Amino acid sequence: MTLPLDTVARYGFSATLPDPATIRSTVRLADALGFDSLWVGDHIAFPVPILDPLLQLAQAAAHSERLLFGTSVYLLPLRHPTPVAKQVATLDRLCDGRLIFGVGVGGEFPREYEACGVPVRERGARLSEAIPLLRRLWTGEPVTSEGRFYPFPEVRLLPRPVQKPGPPIWCGGRNPKALERIARMGDGWLSYVVTPEMFRDGLAGIAATCEKDGRKLERFGTGHLLFARIDDSYERALDAATAHLSQRYAMDFRKPAARYAALGRPADVAEKVAAFHSAGVRHVLLDHVGPAQERDAQLERFAREVRPLLQGL
Repeated sequence: MTLPLDTVARYGFSATLPDPATIRSTVRLADALGFDSLWVGDHIAFPVPILDPLLQLAQAAAHSERLLFGTSVYLLPLRHPTPVAKQVATLDRLCDGRLIFGVGVGGEFPREYEACGVPVRERGARLSEAIPLLRRLWTGEPVTSEGRFYPFPEVRLLPRPVQKPGPPIWCGGRNPKALERIARMGDGWLSYVVTPEMFRDGLAGIAATCEKDGRKLERFGTGHLLFARIDDSYERALDAATAHLSQRYAMDFRKPAARYAALGRPADVAEKVAAFHSAGVRHVLLDHVGPAQERDAQLERFAREVRPLLQGL
């Protein structure tokens, strides 16, 4: 089975939007440079400051009439899906149907699960129960749940999202159970810390499960959150990426940065992006790795020096 992927290559970037001025300037920059989308991450507790993703996107959506907005990824098992369904439906209306709802399980910081009263070992099962429940709630019809984690009597959530049957749900993850979940209930795969070869193999596994289950898809989204740093040399880019990511994740990140990031001169970064496109990625989400004050210059360099090298994709 061949998955029905998008025919157009899209480029977005991940950002932290800590205040109204930054939101305005970031959205203006994304529009001016021709990026297709803006994404924000999610954690309840994290080694560095991080804001609520849905609130950030709600304000960002007020400043652009063309950008797509996405979560990369929203840790759905940390919350009850009913209020999340309401929030996401509201956000989809506020951005006029330009929302991709990326979800995942996290788990690398188990204390945030403890803080939310959710057993970390239940995160996969909770996500699998929550995804179809979101879709049912987005229909606007009466819904009753008898699930293991989220039972409730009949309720009807209105208004519905702009997108029908609801915002596309792209799932994160890379282990076999996560890929199986993506194949059975995801509208797309939003990958992270994988190589192009790993992505290609994962996509083949998703396609095989869809074929086995007889699942028919009109379209399947493929995105990848790609650490990226443009510099005068690979070594300089690797040093900057290592310093940034080691602080972000509170661990030595040099080896993962070397393996997973797009680093070096513009041609080097373009080569990595092209490899992911060849593997099936149609939506690249740049994750700037380096000093925060250099982010805008990095995005400008990508738009002006890297993207022209990718015109044939």
